[in-house]
Amino acid sequence: MPRTPLWTAIETALTEDIAEGRYSSGDRLPSEAALAARFGVNRHTVRRALASLAEAGLVHSRRGAGVYVQHAATDYPIGRRVRFHRNLEAAGRLPAREIALLETRSADAAEARALELAAGDPVLVCDGRSLADGQPIALFRSVFPQARLPGLAEALHEVSSVTAALARVGVPDYTRRSTRISARPATATQAVQLRIAEGAPLLRTVAVNADAQGRPVEFGTTWFAGDRVTLTLHDLDGEAP
Repeated sequence: MPRTPLWTAIETALTEDIAEGRYSSGDRLPSEAALAARFGVNRHTVRRALASLAEAGLVHSRRGAGVYVQHAATDYPIGRRVRFHRNLEAAGRLPAREIALLETRSADAAEARALELAAGDPVLVCDGRSLADGQPIALFRSVFPQARLPGLAEALHEVSSVTAALARVGVPDYTRRSTRISARPATATQAVQLRIAEGAPLLRTVAVNADAQGRPVEFGTTWFAGDRVTLTLHDLDGEAP
């Protein structure tokens, strides 16, 4: 008779532990060594079981910190004033942003149209990754009119928050002019950065933010991991909570 692979049996046992509430959302699982001792196997077998749980979306690993039970999807309000840090803190999560690229180049047609620039005008482009409690939840690209916001590149080098960086260069407040939402499958590179499977669903938002005078200051695209964020829409004439 065929035997159940040991790693599969461990995966089943840990899945039951999570389902029964022995490990709750956000809890750290025991170390590989502790799990190996519990099940009487080597750490390689435990590692394979944990990898399968991660592929199923039940757990995620933090480099140097261990393996954690996946949080329930985070509510992320989309309204007149969308603020990444504020939204996650309101949901009880610890926000962080990693900037991967900061460059100046010529605006493409869509960027020029959204930012009310002439084709080819210089724009500052900021690419990066958004995290909640150390787990990647989204990739972002923010495009800014360079001539309108001198010093923004230096500000973004010092603070990863777009809101704080804009305040440093004379934009103390901004509001959402428009947001478009669509679904996309994750590409191979997006999957690696978000630690999800290639082809997993992403929620893409494309938005324009404007200053108090109504001038566009940011054209942003965000790709949210579909199973980690729930976008909640609010009247753009009012404020998001």
